[in-house]
Amino acid sequence: MFRLTLLLILLLSGCSGVVSTGDGRSGQSGPIVLSHSQMADFEEVASRVEPVSEAMCSRISPNLDCDFLILVDDRPNAPANAFHTVDRTGRPLIIFTQPMIAEFQSRDEIALVMGHEAAHHIAQHIPETQRSANVGALLGGLVGIFLGGDSAATAGASETSENLARLGAYVGSRIYSKDNELEADRLGALICENAGYDAIHGSQIFTRIDDPENRFLATHPPNAARIDAIHDAVAVL
Repeated sequence: MFRLTLLLILLLSGCSGVVSTGDGRSGQSGPIVLSHSQMADFEEVASRVEPVSEAMCSRISPNLDCDFLILVDDRPNAPANAFHTVDRTGRPLIIFTQPMIAEFQSRDEIALVMGHEAAHHIAQHIPETQRSANVGALLGGLVGIFLGGDSAATAGASETSENLARLGAYVGSRIYSKDNELEADRLGALICENAGYDAIHGSQIFTRIDDPENRFLATHPPNAARIDAIHDAVAVL
């Protein structure tokens, strides 16, 4: 049970991305092939956002590895997505798929999303998500044992406990996810602005991507709330 729960936790920990509907500038139903100008825009933004992210990371979270590596997933059929994770050494990785890059309509949008993903690392959201998932798994497992009663040692009760532990990990990992996303939006807006880009203009990306609204256990807050968070962050500069 614990190996399965840990696997679920690790899988969820990297799912802190910005996912597009695929309705943007790409306008293609087949594999995405980026133009020279699209890649040039992305590389130019990365060269400016990366040092700002690293400096902010060193100032806010000096205990972390702040040596960001920005990568492109070159699979043309990958879903439009951007996300943050860490490698085995703890080095932060920010990964964009080609279809996600094709969705951007300005350098400001690229910078905002890149800053958002860097902010997840700076704010240490992956460890926080793992802690929440661990608590959820523990509570779910205890509920399963309780419901099993005197037959808790039977195979059926054990399976119930495992299932509830996995569900608990799933729910636990999402308890703070919306707050984390808004925190990353605010901090990402500051990174975007400090790198010389316009976070307000960049927030136009949230008028095009899928809106989770208030769906149960959605990992992202409503897009309107995200735009408000970005405006609030820029207003105090």
